[in-house]
Amino acid sequence: MNNILTWDDFMKVEMRAGTIISAEVFKEARNPAYKIVIDFGEYGTRKTSAQITKLYEPDTLIGKQVIAVVNFPPKQIATLMSECLVLGVIGNDKEVTLLQPERGVENGARIG
Repeated sequence: MNNILTWDDFMKVEMRAGTIISAEVFKEARNPAYKIVIDFGEYGTRKTSAQITKLYEPDTLIGKQVIAVVNFPPKQIATLMSECLVLGVIGNDKEVTLLQPERGVENGARIG
């Protein structure tokens, strides 16, 4: 490991818990993806695109809590302005397993 971070570096990455309130197929995306809206409580709702189609269906995502980075600058992805980055673990077959709190937490809670 040659990319050692300091605690201050880590704290610059603002990861928060949120609940998915809508998910739909993102037809305009180059790679298979979903358009997702996440409720971060007092931090509001944010839209994003997630390439998680191998393990999840849109209707099963609604109500799931996830972890996302919320302080990246917005990024245009096809027709969507992505406002956060949902975190997941990439498996051997490029499938993504979402990172989720072990139990329900307050939307907007900071990871750290």
